[in-house]
Amino acid sequence: MDLLIRNIGQIVSGNINAPLVEGDAVLVKDGRITAVSHENSLNVSNVERIIDANGCTLFPGLIDSHVHVVVGDFTPRQQTLGFIESCLHGGVTSMISAGEVHIDGRPKNPVGLKALAIIAAQSFANARPAGVKVQGGGLILDPAFTEQDFKEVAEAGVKHLGEIGLGTVTDWALAGKMVGWAHKYGLKVMMHVGGASIPGSNVIGADAVLTAKPDVASHLNGGPTAAPLAEVKRIITESNIALELVQCGNMLALQNVARLIHRHDALDRLIIGTDMPSGTGVVPLGMLRTITAVTTFSDIRPEQAVAMATGNTASVYELRRGLIAEGYEADFLLVDAPVGSVAKDALEALAVGDIPGIAAVFIDGALKIGVSRNTPPPKRKATL
Repeated sequence: MDLLIRNIGQIVSGNINAPLVEGDAVLVKDGRITAVSHENSLNVSNVERIIDANGCTLFPGLIDSHVHVVVGDFTPRQQTLGFIESCLHGGVTSMISAGEVHIDGRPKNPVGLKALAIIAAQSFANARPAGVKVQGGGLILDPAFTEQDFKEVAEAGVKHLGEIGLGTVTDWALAGKMVGWAHKYGLKVMMHVGGASIPGSNVIGADAVLTAKPDVASHLNGGPTAAPLAEVKRIITESNIALELVQCGNMLALQNVARLIHRHDALDRLIIGTDMPSGTGVVPLGMLRTITAVTTFSDIRPEQAVAMATGNTASVYELRRGLIAEGYEADFLLVDAPVGSVAKDALEALAVGDIPGIAAVFIDGALKIGVSRNTPPPKRKATL
């Protein structure tokens, strides 16, 4: 179905290098964005559905780079049903599993770990909770893995490794060898950084990360205990690894790390996640809260912080979403300053520390929710 979103107040692209887009309309066909422009320059004669944004701001759908899902919309860690659907009401349209470590009786052998990753990857590929796109199956490493194991899981649909450091591999040279095998078969790799988070996890610093060479250095502000800032600086300056900040971490460290990344001109490497469900709990507004923290605790502009929660993560994981651009999956949000805020629009709300109000969430061009039940109500509401 063709869809036109018109009368948009501002378009945030998700592109860290050009975070704002000229235009007031987005055209969608068959779940993909076909045009981003001014309405008067578009051919809209055959559009089947027209939605008036009423001046709301358009964001790409948020991509949570760090979620400990299991299978389905349930978390054993917090005994909570429907947490993914609740995150949809926080603007999250995609999630990346950091490893299914919270499953009761988690396997601790190569066969079981591979099976768990394959089941999670295929389950979420076949069934999207509330429509949210979950990349499940974060394979947890075992010292007995061989190159053949990575080939097998990749062929079965696994797309990435969960956090190195949550399993039993503590020989970082061996971890690096496994990262090489993972990359050979197209798997992305994330790695725990900082203090231990759950029984069996490890304290991991810069030497381990620089030896293993993952794609993502996870939760540099702590998961929940942060690594020393000097260790984080080494990861920033001695590698091109993606740099992750999360909600369920150390908020002072978030401030310090965000500023450090900014000073080293590495904003294109910064990605945002939640690291929930965790001991901190289920945080449906975790992505919006972290975006707000990144921009209010540093000199990072709100539209740049949105890119860190969308396009930057999509780039790391090679996803065709996270950008408001032609050819990309039509996952996006209509947002505005919340009722009662001093801000005049969603970006200004972020700048003053307010959570924007969500007026609508779309996935593949399909309306999933209208006004969010979790955010404050937006000042302006779209005509849906």
